[in-house]
Amino acid sequence: MEHLKIFINLTRLNKPIGIMLLFWPCSWGLAYAYKLNQDLNVFLYYLLLFFLGSLLMRSAGCIFNDIIDRDFDKKVKRTKLRPIASGKISVKKSFVYVIILCLLAFLILVQFNILTIVLGLGSMLLAFSYPFMKRFTYWPQLFLGLTFNWGIIMAWTAVINDISYEIIILYFSAIFWTLGYDTIYGAQDMVDDEIIGVKSTSIKFKKNLKLFVGLNYLLFFLLLLFLFNNELKFNLFTLCLTLFFLSLVYQINKINILKAKDCLTAFKSNNLSGLILFLGILSINL
Repeated sequence: MEHLKIFINLTRLNKPIGIMLLFWPCSWGLAYAYKLNQDLNVFLYYLLLFFLGSLLMRSAGCIFNDIIDRDFDKKVKRTKLRPIASGKISVKKSFVYVIILCLLAFLILVQFNILTIVLGLGSMLLAFSYPFMKRFTYWPQLFLGLTFNWGIIMAWTAVINDISYEIIILYFSAIFWTLGYDTIYGAQDMVDDEIIGVKSTSIKFKKNLKLFVGLNYLLFFLLLLFLFNNELKFNLFTLCLTLFFLSLVYQINKINILKAKDCLTAFKSNNLSGLILFLGILSINL
C-alpha cells in the first residue's frame, strides 16, 4: 500500500489537472475533425484512446521531470517532499516506471494511422526535452505549450490522415493558452525559483504578470475568433465561446502573486475552460 501511494505521488495521479490539460487539446482536435468525419463510434473510441494516452504520457513526464529536477525539488518548499527528492524511491526504479508507461502509451499510439504514429513518436523529443528548458531560458512555458498541445494535430491526423492550415492555427492558438496558464502556475514558486536559479515567464514578467497572462489569453481568443468566424451566430457555439472567454477573465482577475493558493485556483480552473471549449467545438457538428 505504501508503494502504491509513492507511485500515485510520483505520477501525480492524485492531481489529475495535468492529465486534463494534456487531454483537452486532443479533444479539441477530435471535435474539430468530427465535422469532416461524423462517425460517432470512431470519435468516441479515439476520445478514449487519447485520454488514456494523456494519462500515461503525463504520468511518464512527471516522473522524468522529477528525475531531472530532483536536486532543485529538494530546495523548493512545494516540491521537497516529492518521492524522488525525498528519497522514497530510487532514480533507477523511477526510470523503469517511465519505460513501462511509455511502452503502454506506444501500444495506444499504434492503434492510429502511420502519420499519427510518426507525429506521436516525434512528440517524445519535445516531452523529454522540456525539463531542461528552465535551466537555459525564461521561456520554458512556451516550450511546454509546443509540447502539451501537440495532441491537437495528432487527433486531427488520426481522423483525417492529413494536416490542414486550420488545425495548425488551432495548435498555435492553444500555445498561448498554455503560456498563460503555466505562467500562473509558476507564480507559486517564484521566490524559491529565483533563489535556486530556475527561469520562467513567471519570473521574467513578475512585475506585469496579469498583463502578460492577459495578452496571451487575448491572442488565444482572437485566433479562435478568426478560425471560427463563420460559426459566430446566435447558437450554442457562441454561448460556449463566451463562457470560455469569461473563464479566462476570471483567471486573470484571480491572479495574486502574494497568494499562491489563488494562483493555484486560477490555474486549476483551466480544466473547466478546456471542457467548455471542447463542448463548443463539438456543438458545431450538432
